[in-house]
Order: sequence, then C-alpha cells, then structure tokens
Amino acid sequence: MGSREQVTELLNHLEKDLKGLEIAYEQYFLGLEKRSPEQQRNKMTLRIRKLTNLYIPQTDLRFRLQSLTGRFNSYSGYWDRVQRMIEEGKYERHTARIQRSRHIDLPVIDGLESGMVAKPLDSLYEKLVAAHHSCNLQPPSRNQVSNFIAKQQDIIKQRFGEKQVDFEVVTEEGKPKIKVRAKN
Repeated sequence: MGSREQVTELLNHLEKDLKGLEIAYEQYFLGLEKRSPEQQRNKMTLRIRKLTNLYIPQTDLRFRLQSLTGRFNSYSGYWDRVQRMIEEGKYERHTARIQRSRHIDLPVIDGLESGMVAKPLDSLYEKLVAAHHSCNLQPPSRNQVSNFIAKQQDIIKQRFGEKQVDFEVVTEEGKPKIKVRAKN
C-alpha cells in the first residue's frame, strides 16, 4: 500500500468514522443511547494501529494520520473520564434524564400545568440537540432551552394572545433555531 490516492481514501474514511464515533458517544452521554459504542471504538483502535504501522512516504499524509491519531487519543481520554464520572454518578447530562422523569421544573406555557408541558419540551429539546449535531455545533443544555422559553413566554403571549402555540426547530443559515407558530 503506497498509493497516495489509497492512503488519502483510508484517511478520509477514518476521519468520517471518527466523527461518527464522536457523535455516538455524545448520544450515549446525553442518554439517547443505552450502551456506549465500545465495539466501534475497538474497531477504530485496530484501524489506527494498522495505519500507523504502514510506511507512508508523503509527509502531509503522515501528518494527517498523526493528527487523527492524536485526536482519537484525546477523545479516548475524554470518553474514559466521562464514563468514570457516569459510573460514580457525577455526570450531570446523563443523570439529567433520570431526574427529569422524577421531578419536572418547567415553565408554564399557555396556562398548562408543568407536567403537561414536559413531553413537548422534551421532544423540542431532543430535536434541537439533533439539529445542533447535524450542523456540527455544541448543543445548549436543557436548562438553557427551558430558561429561554420561560423568558420568551411574555413575548409569545403578546404576539399570539390566548392562542395555543407549537414550537419547532428549523435550521437557518447553518444554525438551529426555535420557531413559535400558532396552532391551527
């Protein structure tokens, strides 16, 4: 294996798979996935080992491989640290989902009780997180979204009056946004 095109293609696949692995771990840490993607990580480790054992005469490709290897090692340390925190019960985002089901402290929207708003707000937050991940952006915390909606409550009431509203997530100019629309 020495062809520049072949090595470039392998590095492109490796970079794409590393990004996918990063997203899979973030979904696990958010509580969207029940199991950590350990098998994917082990396969990635083996692929990186095989690639580092290859002789690559092109300096730019060797540098790119070293960068990807360094990035993977940094992520591995981060993932191990977060998993240790989860096991110790110190990781907030992972435990937030469990606490949400026990205690809901959401703002009152359209005169509904907090418990009645929980499902739409959970759904809205999950859509917002997915939109941020698809745009390769860091998603806001659940508290930030809840506080944002609470702050906007008066403006929403002024604009729509007593009409019921729907919240939806849209992506404009590469940025996810929450839009409010009156229900039909």
